[in-house]
Amino acid sequence: MIGRGRTYGVYRKYMKRPLDVILALGTLILISPALGIIAIMVRINLGSPVIFRQQRPGIIDPITGKEKIFYLYKFRTMTNKRDSSGALLPDKDRLTKFGEILRKTSLDELPELINIIKGDMSIIGPRPQLVRDMVFMTKEQRKRHIVRPGLSGLSQVRGRNAISWESKLSIDLEYIEKITFWIDLKIIFQTFLKILACEGVTEKGMVTATDYGDYLLASGKIDRDTYWKKQQEAKEILR
Repeated sequence: MIGRGRTYGVYRKYMKRPLDVILALGTLILISPALGIIAIMVRINLGSPVIFRQQRPGIIDPITGKEKIFYLYKFRTMTNKRDSSGALLPDKDRLTKFGEILRKTSLDELPELINIIKGDMSIIGPRPQLVRDMVFMTKEQRKRHIVRPGLSGLSQVRGRNAISWESKLSIDLEYIEKITFWIDLKIIFQTFLKILACEGVTEKGMVTATDYGDYLLASGKIDRDTYWKKQQEAKEILR
């Protein structure tokens, strides 16, 4: 079990969630025509389904002390191309130019506004990683889940996927210790600047970010037995 930690400030306790709903709902209504156009273009260029769903760890349940698993929504950016045996091709072979544009501009993230309205996510918070990343985190690193994951966050404006895993998780912990309205507002402003600059979307030379477990194994920080044990743990969580 992972503790929920302390409670901070009026903003975090009473104002953050209502503001999330108001801003996410207002933005969703405002950009609904654009969302419709993007959905049509995704259907034409990449096929169906238009929306990609994937299970991610969310905020820690106060009763179980474990992360709530939710479905995160995105516009799809890859095709379903498979090899002769029916296995999906590597990401680099399935990511199209159109999908790459969606990622670089973060337009693929817009359906996450629905996750915010539902209560799975916040506008600002630690980005929701994969379940197979979560199981490799230490107890301390998993404290990032005492708050709702965010559409953007402090680690995104400090480098997104271009920074190391250790830095990313450390910055997430830094954020949950000092959540204020002005910090969230500053992150929102910096996020727009990052999107305009298309900075840090992926690691250098990579199509998608390296999984945390793969990184730990490749850098010799865990052995292969631990790696496979944790991968099995992730599969059990997703069943």
